Amino acid sequence: MTISRTPRAVTLALVADVILVIVFAAVGRRSHGEANALAGLATTAWPFLLGLLVGWIAVIALYRDKFDPLLVLPTGVIVWLSTLVVGMLARVVSGQGTALSFVLVAGTVLAVFLIGWRAIAGVVRRRATA
Repeated sequence: MTISRTPRAVTLALVADVILVIVFAAVGRRSHGEANALAGLATTAWPFLLGLLVGWIAVIALYRDKFDPLLVLPTGVIVWLSTLVVGMLARVVSGQGTALSFVLVAGTVLAVFLIGWRAIAGVVRRRATA
């Protein structure tokens, strides 16, 4: 499997992750009937965007020579775990809720989003090289 660490591939992967985290926050707000105001969305999304940033930095630092933003393992799993854990910790620090049901739903949705698209990309990439 080829390594996708061209600036374009890295940028597109990061943008995809950011968009998916924002979609996660927007869907969560909408499902609870919360206002769609930009400030409200930012309040909900920023802890998870912070976690996403920490995850990206961790993966790049740990796998500098082998970094591939499209890999499920380690990239997708580390980015997902960091987004969830750091996001929840930031929510606690900022006085936002972290009920167990929310943690479970957030963990599941973020896994599907942040790992799922990488799994699909891996299948497409393997088929393209076969």
